[in-house]
Amino acid sequence: MRAVRADPEVQRARMVELIAARGVTDRAVLAAMRDVAREQFVPENLREAAYRDAALPIDEGQTISQPYVVALMTQALELRPQDRVLEIGTGSGYAAAVLGRVAAEVYTVERHSRLAAVARERLTSLDNVMVRHGDGRYGWPSHAPYDAIVVAAAATEVPERLRRQLAVGGRLVIPVGAPHAIHELVRVRRTGPDDFEQESLEQVRFVPLLPGRSGDPGRRP
Repeated sequence: MRAVRADPEVQRARMVELIAARGVTDRAVLAAMRDVAREQFVPENLREAAYRDAALPIDEGQTISQPYVVALMTQALELRPQDRVLEIGTGSGYAAAVLGRVAAEVYTVERHSRLAAVARERLTSLDNVMVRHGDGRYGWPSHAPYDAIVVAAAATEVPERLRRQLAVGGRLVIPVGAPHAIHELVRVRRTGPDDFEQESLEQVRFVPLLPGRSGDPGRRP
């Protein structure tokens, strides 16, 4: 007898309940997590696992982040509907799809050309999300300043180039620490032209922030 697959919408609703129970309370973030079909952002052979609260492998040796971590980082950005957001590390495009339902504009940079192309195709229905293949360490200066920047890869320290692309009052959320170790998720807030405040949020684990494949700041789509 063939097993009956659970309805993805039911699984998604349950996923959001668990995320909320762990302390994510931002209604806009929870609504976005409820709206985005995560199964469309994972390899077909892993779709039955799409709503597990776990990171899953995608192409190029990368991962789609754990749903709770996506929600946690999005909430930590303290987004408003009018905000402009920069994401470093597009990956599958899942987090960008969530961001695009909370903020006005999302600019996302991916170092792997294949991942960038696939994510761009997946995100065509969101006209407020723009994907670029390039070196995320440089950000996307032509659209700066940003109200929020989120980095889905771990740096040994907060990149100065990214801090400088924040608007005054802007928030940068990034994992910081040594490669292949437990990382500290930190939030940097720009409080003035040359003033920044930093706080620790939670321990996480991410792939390292690496140079773009082309060795230059990147190219536009």
